Amino acid sequence: AAEPWPENAALYQQLKEEQILLSDNASSLAVQAFLQMCNLPVRVICRANAEYMSPSGKVPFIHVGNQVVSELGPIVQFVKAKGHSLSDGLDEVQKAEMKAYMELVNNMLLTAELYLQWCDDVTVEEITHPRYGSPYPWPLNRILSYQKQWEVRRKMKAIGWAGKTLEQVLEDVDQCCHALSQRLGTQPYFFNKQPTELDALVFGHLFTILTTQLITDELSEKVKNYSNLTAFCRRIEQQYFEGHEKDSSTIAAQSSKKSLLR
Repeated sequence: AAEPWPENAALYQQLKEEQILLSDNASSLAVQAFLQMCNLPVRVICRANAEYMSPSGKVPFIHVGNQVVSELGPIVQFVKAKGHSLSDGLDEVQKAEMKAYMELVNNMLLTAELYLQWCDDVTVEEITHPRYGSPYPWPLNRILSYQKQWEVRRKMKAIGWAGKTLEQVLEDVDQCCHALSQRLGTQPYFFNKQPTELDALVFGHLFTILTTQLITDELSEKVKNYSNLTAFCRRIEQQYFEGHEKDSSTIAAQSSKKSLLR
């Protein structure tokens, strides 16, 4: 039986208007979409030090009862242990396929977002450094930004992305979107009529890419080339966010569009 979900469940992320970056906004929105799909209410709390509060050092994280859990995968498992699951109706083959597509999104879209934020020099100088360090005084703002940049670039080197050009990264994004578009087809969700955690993850990344103003529109244009993916984002936004709390993630994503303007 499903355990009661506490009314004071909270999701923590960085400050919406001036601090949160594309990749963290996407990850936060994915978790919010997942919880909305499970019909589990959660209050979004923005903290400048959310990244440092998280047990894994990554956002978002949820605080439910006396439990603190970060990132979508562990949150899905935590919620399942409480008796709420979106993918119980799938057979083993479908579950394996769903996991493969989630890996694809994390390996391609999330990595591309991190690359753009921390490896594209113009974006780093004009958006990433000013936003990431915004809550902190000088010189701490710069020190923390450079520390994070070094950490991300080291990861990019380890996975073979450090030597990629922006064009190659955008091509990877396009290939990922093509694969997702093919899998979705004309269905409302990736597995027929009911959403799963894959739908939440894809929505989080694609919606954030579509609504975040960057230096150029090249990234969002890759998504806009696939009309069924943009329609999918609109459908989830309307079904799970519009008319809900005004501080919902839809508003968060759109406010980041305003605050990321050059």
